[in-house]
Amino acid sequence: MDFGVVLQTNPPAQRTIALAKLAEEHGFGYAWTFDSHLLWQEPYVIYSAILAQTDRIKVGPFVTNPATRDWTVTASVFATLNEMYGNRTVCGMGRGDSAVRVTNGKPVTVREMRESVHVIRELANCRPVEYKGAMLQFPWARTSSLEVWVAAYGPLALKAAGEVGDGFILQLADVDIARWMIAEVKKAAENVGRDPESLTFCVSAPMYIGDDWEHMREQCRWFGGMVGNHVADIVGRYGDSGAIPTALSDYIKGREGYDYNEHGRAGNSHTEFVPDEIVDRFCVLGTAEDHIAKLEQLREAGMTQFAGYLQHDNKEETLRVYGEAVIPALTDPITAKV
Repeated sequence: MDFGVVLQTNPPAQRTIALAKLAEEHGFGYAWTFDSHLLWQEPYVIYSAILAQTDRIKVGPFVTNPATRDWTVTASVFATLNEMYGNRTVCGMGRGDSAVRVTNGKPVTVREMRESVHVIRELANCRPVEYKGAMLQFPWARTSSLEVWVAAYGPLALKAAGEVGDGFILQLADVDIARWMIAEVKKAAENVGRDPESLTFCVSAPMYIGDDWEHMREQCRWFGGMVGNHVADIVGRYGDSGAIPTALSDYIKGREGYDYNEHGRAGNSHTEFVPDEIVDRFCVLGTAEDHIAKLEQLREAGMTQFAGYLQHDNKEETLRVYGEAVIPALTDPITAKV
């Protein structure tokens, strides 16, 4: 089981770099960041600094989208980082949320997302690909290797994750929903002749080590609002029953609006509609023992990586406890002598 940390690229950039370095020191294998170029600093510039100052941690967007950059530009960035630092990147891909909505745009279609996954992956893996009627290839890329993981909630996106993704990203840690969605992705992969077990199944949510539940919930309630944006889109398309679990759709009935200026921020004033029950179900909160117990359940549901958001006031302590207690408890032990 792998562990990742999800960061925002708030200024100063050195703070993001320092947290990624600290995550590596505590045993995390991935440092992800938001990718929303107006709300936060440009992540790909920061990735280069993280990779230069670490030894093994992998970096990538959580998640990027096909709308804000030309697909060949995105592929070029990943291939360049891989050529420089030895294949330590991964691309999380979605349809687009804050990065496109802030500019009054809309998420791309699932079909367009699928096509972008193919183009970016082929180019960043040093292979030729057809794009806009031309056959293209990077003449300078020799060793780059890139996986593209698909973030999804709705039925069509889950199907795409199984059919074309190297991994699946689920941005909530509800055990029942994770079990259902992972099963849907595996079924989609199997239906097109892929080995479902070859995919990475990454479940992500705020992780907060503590014992003051009221405070932890208030620090992480923003996450239910962020997830609500995606759920609202799905409910608008499929209705509030049948195609998606009711546990995922019921809580957004009180949602009235959302301010992207507060996106992903503790204390977001547009998340009052998110009840405590949803915060507890969607996030990973409590003592080290509480975290271990929930992550064990998620692993049994098919999760192979947990990526914890650190958008709260207890970043360093949470990383420390994960490094000293949580990660060791969920890592298969190896004995020196058999």
